[in-house]
Amino acid sequence: MKKLIIASMIGLFSVTSYANPNSTAEVKKVCHDKKDKAGKVVNGKDGKPVQECKEIKVRKKLEGTPIPEKK
Repeated sequence: MKKLIIASMIGLFSVTSYANPNSTAEVKKVCHDKKDKAGKVVNGKDGKPVQECKEIKVRKKLEGTPIPEKK
């Protein structure tokens, strides 16, 4: 029984490490002005627009090799 539990734990850890091989992904912070239902920008107490910020992962674009022409 202990061997079965240990084997399942090892399998679980290997799957999680395989699912996220690049754990040090580049993260970018993006902010947008908050808007109300009418579509107007919401201002804070100081008169500046309130912003909603999110952190997103930046993915690298892979460039392929050109396709050789047929003769």
